This record gives sequence, C-alpha cells and structure tokens, in this order.
Amino acid sequence: MRALQLIEDRKLEIADIAPPPPPTHGEVTVRIRAVALNHIDVWGWRGMAFAKRKMPLVIGAEAAGEVETVGPGVGHLQPGQIVAIYGARTCGLCRHCRAGRDNLCENVSGVHGFHLDGFAQEKVNLPARLLVPAPPGVDAVAAALSPVTFGTVEHMLFDNAKLEPGETILVHAGGSGIGTAAIQLAKKMGCTVITTVGSDDKIEKAKALGADHVINYREDRFEGVVRKLTKKKGVDVVFEHVGADTWAGSMLCLKRGGRLVTCGSTSGVSTSINLMHVFQQQLRIIGSFGCRMENMADAMEKMARGIAHPVIDTEVGFDDLDMALKRMEGRQVFGKIILKID
Repeated sequence: MRALQLIEDRKLEIADIAPPPPPTHGEVTVRIRAVALNHIDVWGWRGMAFAKRKMPLVIGAEAAGEVETVGPGVGHLQPGQIVAIYGARTCGLCRHCRAGRDNLCENVSGVHGFHLDGFAQEKVNLPARLLVPAPPGVDAVAAALSPVTFGTVEHMLFDNAKLEPGETILVHAGGSGIGTAAIQLAKKMGCTVITTVGSDDKIEKAKALGADHVINYREDRFEGVVRKLTKKKGVDVVFEHVGADTWAGSMLCLKRGGRLVTCGSTSGVSTSINLMHVFQQQLRIIGSFGCRMENMADAMEKMARGIAHPVIDTEVGFDDLDMALKRMEGRQVFGKIILKID
C-alpha cells in the first residue's frame, strides 16, 4: 500500500509498504480517508523533532478514516464507521488517562507523524480507545479536523481560558486552521472577536467566519488597533499561537485580569516577559497542548449541529504534498490543506 514518508529532512517520498496485519485484541484496522496538515507537520518536515526518531517516517498527525476490521474485544465500533484518530500514543492506564485528561498522559510514546509513524498511509492498526466515532452528518474530512484543529481550540478556549459569552477575544492568525476554528467557536458563543491576518485578501474571509474586527498585522501594529477598539481597556482573552513575533504585543492587548492562552510558537520559541506588568495587571498565562478526546467529540458534535464548519483551503493527493507543506511554511493558506486518500 502507499505511504508518504519523510526519508530525510525536507525530503518526502511516496513508498510502497506492507499493509497492516489483522488487528489484535483491542485494535482496529482503519482505512485512512483524510489527513489534515498542521504546522507540526512542517516542523517534522524541517527536522525539528524533540525526541529521537527513525527514518523513513510516515508523516501526518491529524486524520480520520473508516473502520475496516474490528479486532477481538472491541464492541463499540463497527466496520464502515467514520472515526477521528487521537494523534498521540497514550498509555490509557495512568491517572490522567483514566480521568480523561489524555494530553497529560504520564507515559505517552510520542506524537504520530512526528516521533511515531503517522497517518499518511492507506491503512493502519490502532488501539480502539484512541478512535472517536463521528456523529451522523460529519464526513471524514470534517472528522479529520477534530483531533488538532478543532480539538486544540476547544481545549484552549473552554478547558483552559474559560471563555465566557460577552467577552472580547483576540485571535491571532485568523486564516490558520486553528484560527478559523477559534473565530467560529468564540463568535457562536456570543463573544466579540478581533483577529489578525497577514494579507488584505484574508480580511473578508475572516469576517465571513464571524470576526467583528480584522487587522492586517503587516500594515498596522495590532496592539495599537486593539487598544483603540477596546477604548484602551484591552481584551479578556488572547488566543496565541504565533510565538515570539506577537508575544509582547499580545501581553499589551490584555485587560487587567486578562488571560493569554498559548499552544504554539511558529515564529520562535523564546521571548521575554515584563514580570511587573504580569503581576500588577494580574494577568494569567496558560499553556495548552493538544486536547482531550472529549474535546474531539464535542467539536464533531458542534459540526453536526452547524455551529462550526471546516474551512478548507485545498485538497491534494500524495504527489502534491511537498508543495502543500511549502505553502503552509510560507503562510499562503486560509484554512486547512487536506490530503485525500482514496
């Protein structure tokens, strides 16, 4: 069967690999239908792995597929079901896993597509406990966006930042996958949404998703515009995932007692903080990584009810994925690039 492998830094190859064996106890064979690309794929493509890995490595950290074969001991899944795949190989046994706090697993083996073989392959065997069934009305492409794109946002906004109706939120990079999800989810709950984009052609697209104010950060200093829009009060929440380039401005955008929640550092991993500003303004800085499987289920339920929808930039095949990763690296996309596997 076909698989897309990283054979060395920045070099992808379509390989012919052996299909998985019949699933063992507690396992399911999933036929992958859609893989959603993320910046974690770009990091892996660049060689920015934070743990030892062996190449060739199948890429793809966020995906959904169709249950093909159910192994012994699996009673809650049936062949033909669409399932979203949790992207980290957790133990399922530690206190965090047992409590449903999957992304705090004490014995996680790694992230698929980054440390472990990922999902850009036709079939894969997986523990049934890492598969979240899609509700009726949610297809494989939409389900593929629940593990990272929507799940991350659910975890950031609701588990961590505790976003409430009526609050004002600044969403950075509104044209990114998680940015498009954050705009929709925050607006649908009754928040005022301010977002940043990198080009004028993304402004109307962001407004169509529900953004009340859109700032082209290449043309204006976003922190100055935010202070003006909020009459110098600042926002309740900053949704941060850009990193070093926006950090200082993000801190200045917060109102007294505001919360900054961050899940990424695409522009750099190091920055500085004015500690006096933090404690005098009683700011809260919250780190957020991945999501819980319950976040995935909640996200797909909202898609099924029409509260939010996937924003797809492009659908590509195996032959075009190298180009797609370069487009992502250049921040030329609005929404998600999807690898379709037929």
